[in-house]
Formats: sequence, structure tokens, C-alpha cells
Amino acid sequence: MRILLVEDEPDLNGLIVRKLKLEHYTVDSCLNGLDALDYLGMVYYDAIILDTMIPGVSGMELLKKVRSQEKRTPVLLMTTDDAVLDRDTNVELQADEYLLKPFALHGLLTKVRAMLRRYYGNISYIFEVGDLIVNCDARRVMRSQKIIPLSAKEFSILEYLIRNTGVVLTREKISQHIWNYDYDGDSNMIDVYIRYLRKKIDEGQPVKLIHTVRGVGYVLRVPGSVRG
Repeated sequence: MRILLVEDEPDLNGLIVRKLKLEHYTVDSCLNGLDALDYLGMVYYDAIILDTMIPGVSGMELLKKVRSQEKRTPVLLMTTDDAVLDRDTNVELQADEYLLKPFALHGLLTKVRAMLRRYYGNISYIFEVGDLIVNCDARRVMRSQKIIPLSAKEFSILEYLIRNTGVVLTREKISQHIWNYDYDGDSNMIDVYIRYLRKKIDEGQPVKLIHTVRGVGYVLRVPGSVRG
């Protein structure tokens, strides 16, 4: 999943980014609200972690702008102000979670996981397509009852595909969810990783699960089943 972090303290920003990446999230980060608006205008994010006191455009104003555009992206607010935690204020802001500074990094991760589970509704984080089983919590992949080792990037792409089973995903969508803002979308890296996945997931199997939709992108599905 791809997360935007907006935190103006460089050291804390770097610590959070490193921790999120260790948890296998794709992360873009910035230090002010104006840059955050640029990021949000270019990329779809699965979640936003937002400090309330940032320069340029405040966290409060940024959240209001996001919600005014009818974006329901889950947002975790970080603040040093107890008043922001007030129920009425939070309802008005339409934040999904909040965290009082200072905080422990494991507390932040707990909040992020809880927010994502509530919003996306995947309690077990276990997905099955045919005889393919992907456990996103354990980061374990099995097919035909055999464990398949994947690299971090391979797993991220497979997770995105299986979360959207039956949906044709363009290369642009895959790159936006898997790589950070600096990724060169014109490269053939997505096609390369799809080849890697096919070799590990489909090679030697009578039923192929990863399919190319010519001129569009890729889809994970059992042949004959289409969602969109």
C-alpha cells in the first residue's frame, strides 16, 4: 500500500519513513502542505499520515481540502494539541485516526494498521484465488500447498494484484501503488517483475492466474472469471 507522510520535522520524518518501509509500505514524504498538495494532485494514496502544524498549508487546511474533493482516503492526524482530539473537532475534520505527539513508532504503526483494516475491510489479510493463497500479514505465498519465496517488490505487486482480483490494472496504476514518487514510469520494470512473478506463480501450473490484457495492463484471475 502507498502512504503519503507530511511531517515538517526532518529527523522524525526520516524515522517514520524508514519504519514504514521496513513494514513494506511504499512511502512518499514531504515537509510542508504545499508540496503535499502537489503529491496528492499527481498520485492516488491508500492512506495519509499528516501533522497538523506544517508550513505552507496547515494540516487542518490540507485535510479540509482533501475532504472537499470528496476523497475518502483514510487520514491519521499527528498533533501536539489535545484540543484536536476532541470528538466534535475530529468529526468536523473527518480524520480517521489521531495520534498525540510525542509518540512511540510502534504506536504509530498500530494506528496505521487499525485504520487500514477498518477502511479496506480485510480483517484476516488472507486472499485466495484458485489454489493460490497470499497471507499479507505473514507475507507468505503458497500455491498447490507449496511455499513460494518472493522478493519484497514481487510480493508488493502480487499483493496489489490479488487485492484487485479480476480487475485489469494498468502499468500506471501498478507503478503508482508500488513505487515511490521518483519511480520512472517509462521503464519496463513492471513488465520485468510480472515476468518474475509468472515464473514463480504460474510456471508448470495447468491453470495460469496472471494474465496480460493487451494494450492495457495485467490482471490476476482464474480463467473465465472477470470482475472489470
